[in-house]
Amino acid sequence: MMTSIRKTILTASITLGLSIGPAAMIAAQGPDAAIMAEEKAAMAQLAWMDGIWRGPAVTQTPGGEHRVTQTERIGPMLGGTIRVLEGKGFNPDGTTGFNAFAILSYDPGTKAFTLHSHAQGRAGDFRLTPTGNGYVWEIPAGAITIRYTATVTNGLWHEVGDRIIPGRDPQRFFEMTLTRIGETSWPAADSPLPQ
Repeated sequence: MMTSIRKTILTASITLGLSIGPAAMIAAQGPDAAIMAEEKAAMAQLAWMDGIWRGPAVTQTPGGEHRVTQTERIGPMLGGTIRVLEGKGFNPDGTTGFNAFAILSYDPGTKAFTLHSHAQGRAGDFRLTPTGNGYVWEIPAGAITIRYTATVTNGLWHEVGDRIIPGRDPQRFFEMTLTRIGETSWPAADSPLPQ
């Protein structure tokens, strides 16, 4: 009987260890300073994004043009190793016509940036490539590629969206021009304290 109890306790201990083991092992290892330093250095290329931005945006839809006043609030988290973004477009009557949330990160292993985005009831991970004065990111959609290209010049963030169809000229369907209107402590502000 004692052997049966010991086997049950051992099995329960192993099961518990397997379920919390990976997280506990990662926590016990502590942060990898070299990896975090590389992430932070890479993300510094996009520090220009931080703050609050506002300006006109227009999207060509099957029903015609959809015009909004687009806003973006962007800030660093996890010691500057990621950026958190919220885009919100306001219709002329003040209602929300568009809302998106994303996390931008860098993987030192692949040397690539990923934009993890939630918008319009969809979510996905997309490669983002910084350029000398902005970035490009794409959404593969079967034979079509949706490409967003942003440039920042003299404090203006200009971004366009094109449908890329093989054998055809790109079809422009989106354009926005934002002006940086200030700083933001979002999303790191108001973090809970230990006591």
